[in-house]
Amino acid sequence: MEEIDRQIVRLLLADGRMSYTDLGKATGLSTSAAHQRVRRLEQRGVIKGYRAVIDPEAVGLPLTAFISVKPFDPAAPDDVPERLAGLSEIESCHSVAGDENYILKVHVATPGALEGLLAHIRSAANVSTRTTIVLSTSFDGRLPDPPAAG
Repeated sequence: MEEIDRQIVRLLLADGRMSYTDLGKATGLSTSAAHQRVRRLEQRGVIKGYRAVIDPEAVGLPLTAFISVKPFDPAAPDDVPERLAGLSEIESCHSVAGDENYILKVHVATPGALEGLLAHIRSAANVSTRTTIVLSTSFDGRLPDPPAAG
C-alpha cells in the first residue's frame, strides 16, 4: 500500500465522514484524486464500509463484558457463531487460540441481564463460559497504522 493510501486510511479511521475535499487538503491531493483513491481502497477491500460508532452507555447498555466460550464436547460441530448470531447483545465473536474457542464482546443493561445472557449462551451453544466484566475502557476500536510497503 502506498504512503498516500496509508494516510487516507488513517484519516478515515479518525473521521469516516471526512469529505473528499478535506481528505485532499490533508494529503495534498485534489478532491477528485482523493475520491478516486478512496474508491480504489473500497474496491480492493481495504475499506469495507462506514458506520456510526455508538456509545453503549448512552443507549442504556452500560455493562460491557468479554465472555470466553468452550464447548462441553470438543468433538461436537464447531457451530458456536451460528448458534449465537441472533443474540443482539453480542457485539463481536472472535475465534481464538488457547483454552477457549471463542471470545464474545457483549453489552447489557444490568448484572442480571448479563446473568440471563450467560444462561442463554450456555444452553444455545452447549458451552461453558468464563466472563470478564469491563470496569473502564481507555480506548476502543482503533487499528494500528497499516504497515509500510516493503
